[in-house]
Amino acid sequence: MSWDRLVPLLVEAFGQTMYMVLITLGVGGVAGLLLGLGLYVSRQGSFLQNSVVFNVINVAVNIVRPIPFIIFIVAIGPLTQAVVGRRIGIEAVTFAMTIMAAFVFARLVEQNLVSIDPGVIEAARAMGASPLRIIFTVLIPEALAPLILGYTFLFIGVLDMSAMAGYLGGGGLGDFAIVYGYRQYNWEVTVAVVVIIVVIVQLVQWLGNTLARKALHR
Repeated sequence: MSWDRLVPLLVEAFGQTMYMVLITLGVGGVAGLLLGLGLYVSRQGSFLQNSVVFNVINVAVNIVRPIPFIIFIVAIGPLTQAVVGRRIGIEAVTFAMTIMAAFVFARLVEQNLVSIDPGVIEAARAMGASPLRIIFTVLIPEALAPLILGYTFLFIGVLDMSAMAGYLGGGGLGDFAIVYGYRQYNWEVTVAVVVIIVVIVQLVQWLGNTLARKALHR
């Protein structure tokens, strides 16, 4: 197949990948931030210590996070069918990506928050700050730079998941590379997709590093 016919398909695949990645980052990123905050504030010795909440979230994260994504998609097939109405396709893959991203980001958020000096939080508590005020005026601002870098890492991981989704008819650049590159022994297509993904990753990494530096020097 000539590039005259492949280019429109490549553009469509790029759009599908961006759709999956941006939806996943938006929904999964927010959910992961909330779960990570839940892990931190409910852990032993924290200002909202709650062993039940901590153990539930912690066990869920430990179960989901290590599962290879392509296996995870298959494993939650019944849940995907119930929520989305199908087990394959862009919507189904995006649903699975969102769940996985939320649990992965939750651990990153917790690890970044743990590094905050406890004295800063104690000072805020001594001044009578409410838990919500501590979260939004102390925790998040103090960990903003690492959180930005964590979100950058999440973007790259989500992009990787979207590529693997091509094996299950998820569409996007991964599916394009498999159908028009690998299966047709057209290595030019495979190389083109790899170059596009590398460029996206480099741009996002540069943006993440830039924003993190600005957060550190605010």
